[in-house]
Amino acid sequence: MPAKGKHRRPKSQRVTRAAAVASAGGAALALPLIGATGAHAATDSAATDAKTYTVKAGDTLSKIAEAQHVDGGWKKLYDGNKDVVGADAGVIKPGMKLALDGAAATTTASTASTADYVKPVDGSIGTPYHSNGSMWSSGYHTGTDFVVPTGTAIKAVGAGTVVSAGMDGAYGNEVVIQHADGRYSQYAHMSSLGVSAGQTVTAGQQIGLSGATGNVTGPHLHFEIRTSPSYGSDVDPLAYLREHGVSI
Repeated sequence: MPAKGKHRRPKSQRVTRAAAVASAGGAALALPLIGATGAHAATDSAATDAKTYTVKAGDTLSKIAEAQHVDGGWKKLYDGNKDVVGADAGVIKPGMKLALDGAAATTTASTASTADYVKPVDGSIGTPYHSNGSMWSSGYHTGTDFVVPTGTAIKAVGAGTVVSAGMDGAYGNEVVIQHADGRYSQYAHMSSLGVSAGQTVTAGQQIGLSGATGNVTGPHLHFEIRTSPSYGSDVDPLAYLREHGVSI
């Protein structure tokens, strides 16, 4: 914020550091020149910093709007940063720079928001999302299957924190990761796990190996994206990856 107090010229400052300007009455006034540019640059820089916010892991637009006292709440924050955030207000990434004053931030951060996501495994698509069938308790397939042999490396699709890792009934060995946008990715039927709950992972980091544990007819990766860590909160996983720049 610009300082309210007046700047005093040090006693040692020489008169040559001022310009003589005639007043209305003909008297000469000494107007400081040295340092004025620097002072304006400093206050301008401070003002710029005060009007932007860099997204951190775990942030949501709602949390940011509340903490930064944004008039109009998260909707106002989103409206001023659509070019950065994109079509989904629930998807924000660490490193994105958001304008807090309603002005659009640079689009550089928008590129960064989609650059750090990868496919969970190198393999072909098997059973797609939302396939109907009585073999699933929900009546439909809640994820997308990738057909891969046992022992294929499974990767975290994006940076985040492991919320669970272990045996989970029909899912067999599974890992669930929470991402900065509030979504959760799930990786099931793994033969071995390479991470544990509470661990931070990066995009593309190996988190285990594919397998055929749990209720399966053969080795594959069952991959889900959820709005919560629990079963039944699934969204289209391939659409999610595409929104984050993954070609699949």
